[in-house]
Parts: sequence; structure tokens; C-alpha cells
Amino acid sequence: MASTSSPDARARLGQDSKSKEDLELASAYVSDAQYNRNIFFDTSPQAVRLYLHYNRRLPRVLLYFFILLDLSLAACEEPAVVPLPPWATMLAELLCLHVFALRLVHYAKVIPRDKFWKDPKNICMIAILALTLLDMIIYGALHAAGCYALRWSRVLRPLLLVNVTEGRQLRRAFRSIRNALPQILSVFLLFIFSILIFSLMALKLFNKRGLKTSDGAPYFSNYADAVFDLYVLVTTANSPDVMMPAYDASSAFAVFFIVYILVNTFIFMSVFLAVVFNNYKKYLKEEVRQLVRAKRHKMARAFAVLQERPEDGGEPAVSRASWNRLVRLVQPDISHAHTQLLWSVSDERNRGAIDKMAFVQLADLLNIQVMTLKSRPHPLGRLCPAFYRSAPSRLLCRWVQHRAFAVAYDIIIVINAVFIGLDEDRPAIGNSEWAFLALYLLEILLKLYVIEPRGFFAAHNFWNWFDTVIVVCALIATIINTALKSSGGYTSRQILDIVFILRVLRLIRVVDSINRFRTIMNTLIRIGPAILTFGQLILVVYYVFAVAGMELFKGKVKFYEDAGDPAAGDCGNPLLRGSAFARLGYCKNNFNNVVNAFVLLVQLTVVNQWHVLSSGFAAVTHKSARIYFVLFHITVVIIIINIFVAFVLEAFFLEYSLDKSDLHTELEKKIEELQLGVAQEAAEDNLVNAMETSDHEQPADQSESSKPKLMFKIASKRYRTVDALLQRLFEVDLEQEDVDADADANADANADPRDANANIANPSFSAA
Repeated sequence: MASTSSPDARARLGQDSKSKEDLELASAYVSDAQYNRNIFFDTSPQAVRLYLHYNRRLPRVLLYFFILLDLSLAACEEPAVVPLPPWATMLAELLCLHVFALRLVHYAKVIPRDKFWKDPKNICMIAILALTLLDMIIYGALHAAGCYALRWSRVLRPLLLVNVTEGRQLRRAFRSIRNALPQILSVFLLFIFSILIFSLMALKLFNKRGLKTSDGAPYFSNYADAVFDLYVLVTTANSPDVMMPAYDASSAFAVFFIVYILVNTFIFMSVFLAVVFNNYKKYLKEEVRQLVRAKRHKMARAFAVLQERPEDGGEPAVSRASWNRLVRLVQPDISHAHTQLLWSVSDERNRGAIDKMAFVQLADLLNIQVMTLKSRPHPLGRLCPAFYRSAPSRLLCRWVQHRAFAVAYDIIIVINAVFIGLDEDRPAIGNSEWAFLALYLLEILLKLYVIEPRGFFAAHNFWNWFDTVIVVCALIATIINTALKSSGGYTSRQILDIVFILRVLRLIRVVDSINRFRTIMNTLIRIGPAILTFGQLILVVYYVFAVAGMELFKGKVKFYEDAGDPAAGDCGNPLLRGSAFARLGYCKNNFNNVVNAFVLLVQLTVVNQWHVLSSGFAAVTHKSARIYFVLFHITVVIIIINIFVAFVLEAFFLEYSLDKSDLHTELEKKIEELQLGVAQEAAEDNLVNAMETSDHEQPADQSESSKPKLMFKIASKRYRTVDALLQRLFEVDLEQEDVDADADANADANADPRDANANIANPSFSAA
């Protein structure tokens, strides 16, 4: 590698400043690489500016607000939780459609026209908007004419969440499931074939024996009922009920059900889980491979825009001045100290410029959360220095900072938990709350004595805020409750409930004080973004099934607040009289509004008693209604939940045994080298660190006056994006692909960086 370390070369690199247009284009590439966006934006200066505005936080927040508003309209439409006139909900939906259309037009302005019309998600968005508008016109005309009207376009609303540009993780999940379906279908068909064979055997074994179920109904009287009952048995929801009539007749019949459960519940379901996850993971890995390639190509493009070649013939490099301006554009809120730290890691040889290999790491460096710590003197140290620095004061500070102090209060919290569980009406127990409140207040005051108040209540010091708010609120609520009791007046049950809740919440601190608990909670928090992606996936499926269920079953089952109402016994429908659905009091499990529908779908996801719920709706409509519930079970419980469980397990194992990346290590080495690191015991991970989302300032411990004014530490190991976690999941498998991507990126860097076609073209990833 040719050197760029000569003073003249560094000076020429520093003086050669890049134009604003070049920096904006490079910042767009780096931002895309940082957040794993793979958008084919136009590279003209005007389009780049529009693209940068397109990716700002405010437009994205507004977009999701209107998507949420659009989805929530189902609560105000018939059947409604809060009924509104049709014109009001349609006007609100028209506003949402207007916002979505504007966002789509903005997107069309920043990418080449041919790319826009070849992108499936754009076609889907246009189709959804057009169909929704058409449905609104038809519905409005029919409603005005007094005819029955159906808002069929409501099932399309959650697809907006999938097809907006920002929904790339959700689209990736749907694509991976879609690609894995052929292999999944093969196993599923074999599983269904097994159920059909066992159902036929059950029909021949039990149909002619005159057996009855516990409800008095014929036992395995027809093939359709046999298939449904045995399918439910796979989910264990009707075990052992479906077996008992045969088992009562002869113990030998238990062999049939044991073999059936062994084959279909234990073997088939386990194989199904393995096949589902294995195929899903295979296609997900392919998606992540393309993410890695696109990310490297984006950084290569940014380097090609900013590179400067020294006059002495050295290799191209990016000057510090251009690098600083780029970082400011990509991350405007980054501190000057943080910028200097990142540069010192990138330019480890102190040449004043960095080559492409160092530059490509910028996106990953920006994703590492570094906390800036500023040291401030304690107010008491300024007002009364002699007292605050006296030997007794220093001894008190050391005692409060000692591990024994934290352990003592952990013991106090545990003792408090025991007292909370005891009888509250006993005077000794009731009065003990004052002693615990006094101890907690003393803890806060002692910590404020040791730690500078602005540092104690810094934005990232979650537990300090948590303790203070909980203790102060509990104190106020206890005083109010005691005053009401002593006055002989009405004791507010709501206030007493608040007191109890606040007392219990204090026990959460135990989680942070026990290392094993803290590790598990940190891991769960770090994989939170991945869990949220699957949460969106389930929300989309729930919404579609909820809207479909409301149209199919609304008004068929009713709930009566007054249990004495004659109609309450059969849920307002004579067809349910004497049914297990009515006897078990499931009347509120209905599709009479979107909230009830979602609650019912959650109950179906839990699986227990789902056959009773489905049989209830089949009784008030037709037996074919069971198809709706079976489809929901297959889609959510068998496919999505299995993928979710397997993915969380792998992500959890990865995070639980997480080692820091090389970039983390380099950053920490640089911090230690500059002697700006935090003491190891102070840097120990806790739940606060896992929740960090941005850089913060925190004063140093005031008992140590020798500390520098400015210090750093890695805020957390949590990944900023889901894509970063996915890349870590497949890190070993992608090593060779990374090498190939480097070669491609080198070739790509030689192309014209302003060529619109120079964006990465991954056909299977074009909708991302």
C-alpha cells in the first residue's frame, strides 16, 4: 500500500475540500449503509436532497402516526367500540390516504422512474390506495341509498405497514416465510394425511359402538367431526376429553390415542418446527447476505465520492476535514469529543487521512453507542469545601459507593417484599411501611450527597429516576391514604391500590442487583427489536383475521353486563343454549368490535379451549365456520409462532454468550490508550446500559478528584438495528460472502459514483 503519510500530501488532502453536493451524496450512502437501506435513489443533487429529507425522523414518525390512525379506525366503524358517523371515519381515512399518497410521490421523486415502476411494494401501495378509494366511493353511495354496504378494503389496511419503505424488516419476514412455504407445505401435507388416516380409523373403531361424549352427543359419528376432533387433539386443547368415552368403554382403546399423540403431537410437531425454522433461516440468511453486500457497496460509493488522490501518487484517501463534515451530516447530534474518538480509531497511524478499508468501517462505528461522561464538581464541594472534603465526609462517600451498601438495600427490598405479602390490616405490618419509606428516602439522600444532582438525575440514569419517582409517589399516596383513614372519612380504594402497586414495583430493583437476572434481562432487551418485528407480523395477521371475523360473526354472540338477564345464559342466541360455550361463560369472546376480536384471537393463539370457541361460532352459523379458526391456528400458531420461538431461541443464545465485536474492542482500546476510560466496576452492564439509545453526559464520581474532565465508555452491546443482529446471527456463514463482497465493492468503487445505476442491483432484494 502506498503511503499517504507525508506532511505535504496530508496538507493537500486537508485543503482539498469537497463540495456540498458531494458530501450530501456521500452522507446518503453512509446513512443507507448505517441503517441497511437498499434504495435505488437518483444521484442528482436535487434528488439527493429530497432523499435526505425523505429519511428524516419527522416524516417517518408522521407516516407511522397516520398508519396507526388508519388501523385504529376499525374501532370506530361498525361494529364499533366507539361509534362514529360513517362520514367522520371516511374523512379521517381520506386524510390518511392523502398522506400515504404524498409520501409515495416523494419517494417517486428520489428514485429513477424505471426503478419505481419495477418495485413490487410501490405497485402494492398504489393498488391499496386505489382499491380503498374505490371501496369508500361504493360504500358511501350504498350507505346514502340505504342499502347494505360492506367495507371490504379494511383487510388491506395492515398491508400499508408492510409496503411502506420503512417496513423492510416486515417485508423480509413475509418474503422468507413465502419462500419457505413449499418445503413447509410438504411436511404439512404429510401431517394432514396422518390426521386423515387416524380419523378414518377412529370412525371405523367408534362409530358403531353407541358411545356418547360428556355433552351427550354421538361419539365420532361422522368423518368431518372426527377430523376436527383429532386435529384439536394435536394441539392438546381437548385432551383427555376426546379420549374418555372410548377409554371408559375399554382401556385398550387408550393405545390408539397414545399412538396418535406420539406420532402427531410429539414427532410431527417437532419435525414441523425444525423444518419451518430451517427453511426460514435458509432464506433469511440469503436476505442478510444481500444486506451485507449492499452495505459494503454503499460505503464503497461514499468513498468514491469523497476520495482524494495525493499529488505524490499515493493511494486514494479521505481527508479528516471531509470525514468530519460527513459525520456531522450523517449524525448531526454527535458530540465533538465522540467524533474525535471515532477518528482516532479510524486513523490509527495518525496520517491525517484514511484509506478505503478504514472508511468502510464508519457505518459500523456510528452504530456503536458511546457514552460521553463529563465530570462536574458537587455543589457542596463548592459551597462548603472544608466540610465536604473532611475525613468523615470522605468516609461516608466511600461507604455509600461500596458494594456492601447496595447489598444492604437489596436485603431491605427483600424484607419489604415479605412484609408486602403479609396481612396489611395488622398494625405492626401497616406501620412498617413508614420505616421502609424512610430507609428508601435515606438511600436517595445519601446518593445525592455523593453524586452531583445533575448527574444523579441524568437522562440515562434510569434506576435513579425509577427509585425517586416510585418512592416519592408511594410516600404521597401513603400520606393521603393514612390521612383519609385517620379522619374517619372514605378511604379511596384506588389510592390504596396505587400504594400496593408502587410497593411491588420497588421489588423490580432486585432484578438489576442480581447478576444472573441482569444478564437475562439485558439479553431480552437487546433482542427487543427483532421481537418487535415479529410483533408487527402478528399484528398484520391479527388485523386481517379480526376484520374478517367481524364481518363473518358480528352480532352472533352477545355479552350482557347483567348476569340476571334471561338472554345472558345463552349469549343472546338460542342456538348456544346448553352449549359448552355458554356454560363456560365465553359470551364476551365475540367479534362485535375490533377490541373483542383481538382478545379472542389472543385466546385462540394460546390454544387452550380454542375448539370450544370455534364450536360456539360454528353453532350460531355453520360447521364450515371451523375453517376460519383452523386457518388461524395454522397461520399463527403453527407457522408464525414456531418461527418466532426458534428465532428468539437462536438470538437469545447468541446474545447470552455475546462477545464484543472487533470494532467494540478497538474503540475500548483507544479509550484506554487515551486514559479516558471509566473504571471497570463503574462500567459494569446493567439494565440502564441495555436501554441506552444515544450518547449522554454523566458526571464522574465526585469522590475521585483525579479523574479527567471528559471520559467515554461503550454504552451497551445492544444492536441499534435488527439488521445488525441478523448479520451477527449469520456471521460465520457470511465470512466468505464478505470477502466476495469486498472484491465487488472494490470494482464498484471505480465506477462513476453519480451514476444512478451504480446503486446495488439485487433483484430478489429490490422490494426492500
